[in-house]
Amino acid sequence: MKLKILNYLFLACSIFLLAACSNNDTAIDQTTENEKENGTTPSGETFTIGTLPAEAALPIILAEENGYFEESGVNVSIKTFTSPNDRNVALQANELDAAIGDVMTAAAFVDRGIKLKITSDINEDFKILSSPSSGITDVKGLNGKDVSLVPNFILEYIMDEIAEANEFNYNIVEIPSFSGRAEALLSNQIDGVVFTEPQAGMLVQQGAHLLASSNEANIKGGTIFFTEEMIQNYPEDIKAFYTAYNKAIDYMNETDANNYADILSTYQFPAAMSDYINNKATSYTHGAIIDQDQFDRIITWTKETEQIKQAYHYDELTDFSFVK
Repeated sequence: MKLKILNYLFLACSIFLLAACSNNDTAIDQTTENEKENGTTPSGETFTIGTLPAEAALPIILAEENGYFEESGVNVSIKTFTSPNDRNVALQANELDAAIGDVMTAAAFVDRGIKLKITSDINEDFKILSSPSSGITDVKGLNGKDVSLVPNFILEYIMDEIAEANEFNYNIVEIPSFSGRAEALLSNQIDGVVFTEPQAGMLVQQGAHLLASSNEANIKGGTIFFTEEMIQNYPEDIKAFYTAYNKAIDYMNETDANNYADILSTYQFPAAMSDYINNKATSYTHGAIIDQDQFDRIITWTKETEQIKQAYHYDELTDFSFVK
């Protein structure tokens, strides 16, 4: 009789515990659902970010390929463009929720009624190069010479800043594609060019002369920006994006680039990119703010070049709450 009573008690306790666990699971599921509805966890909705085949895209690519976005609970679709103009067309067509760009591009879009805000800087270093047979080994040697770049973007701003600091003038030769500009430089059809990595390093290996860099000149205007719709409706997704982005930065600083060279090749980066990363003198940095003085200088330049009708204030175009 005693054994039977113990069995009944055990059965009753088991049923109670199962019911409690079931209720617990329901409560957890409900809490998670409520958190999503209240915007305290990532929504899990897929958003699309536009990138270019340049150094600044590396943390985003590695965050995706290494599963950091998934770990952070955010779904990111990467759309790579071969030129800034193609990226801009996609943004105007509402195909992107975010993009790698620069301060002047963000300002120009807002000026045209496309609502977005700059949320961080990017890792970048633009180089000014001269052609192999030009004989130009000092940036002042570009005075009066033909330099190819994409007008109205960060490339022209950097060239203008360095030309002003060194008191020379230059002529713009517009060649839209990366490959076209590279070929024109190496065949000495133009005197100079402005490129970021990995293209700049490859051109130097092929005989081009390195004259100056944006990092050395302390010029920083590259950005990541998100649409205001994303910022207002999916702030936790953006926070999760930067958690994964910064984790990818740490990975890049701690890992031999040859270990992820296959990933880079999938995204059409050349083999030389691994050597460039491994030989970088400075570490990659987490997402951070754009300095206001730098921002104001770029906005002034953007208005002077008639890309925008008004000079936008720092607070109007930026939201650095995700990286502070």
